[in-house]
Amino acid sequence: MTGLKDKVALVTGGSRGMGAAIAGRLAREGADIALTYISGGDKARTVIAEIERAGRRGLAIAADNADPAAVRAAVERTVAELGRLDILVNNVGIFVVKPLDALTIDDFDRTVAINVRAVFVASQAATAHMGEGGRIITIGSNLAEHVPMPGVSLYSLSKAALIGFTKGMARDLGPRGITVNIVHPGSTDTDMNPANGEYADAQRDRMAIPRFAEPRDIAGLVAWIASEESRFMTGAGLTIDGGTNA
Repeated sequence: MTGLKDKVALVTGGSRGMGAAIAGRLAREGADIALTYISGGDKARTVIAEIERAGRRGLAIAADNADPAAVRAAVERTVAELGRLDILVNNVGIFVVKPLDALTIDDFDRTVAINVRAVFVASQAATAHMGEGGRIITIGSNLAEHVPMPGVSLYSLSKAALIGFTKGMARDLGPRGITVNIVHPGSTDTDMNPANGEYADAQRDRMAIPRFAEPRDIAGLVAWIASEESRFMTGAGLTIDGGTNA
């Protein structure tokens, strides 16, 4: 598959889970890939090796999404070493689960810094290098649209904020031919939320298709949004959650 041939993508948090699946899929579609990671350098190197086996260039960048300077530097290094930037996938996120009265200001500040501010910083930096056909794709959550259980108010706040930001960026960047969209995964089998975890059965009970997504399911949707086939879609939210929010 060569639908993204000669494109360059930056995937934040691309060393594991959904991020690794997205990085690998975009490489198989023909893109060169930069990815960021904060820990687990061995996992990042494994993903880069997969990208190189697909015949593409790979670049792993240690960067903490809580640090705006590190986020900007990751964008600039991608452009400097891979020559351009066509696709940004804002994938990094943290998931704080606590009842409202147990949340702290530190919880709030860190969640907003990583889940919201880093998306703003990366998108602003990336669009300085993008031209016609550029893509910004943010990983949101179906919990931004519907909250079926307690304890996730802060996480839902952070992901809901990304919906408004996506729509606003779509208006700002549409005249330049850059599209901006957000993907809302539901329960996906990753380290953060394993399909055999303590709360997995309760999640399956809410699904129309009673199984967890695999990371490749999310990666396939992201690859389509990154492609030329999605060129007339912007400001959209696409929910992929097995019917949980149906």
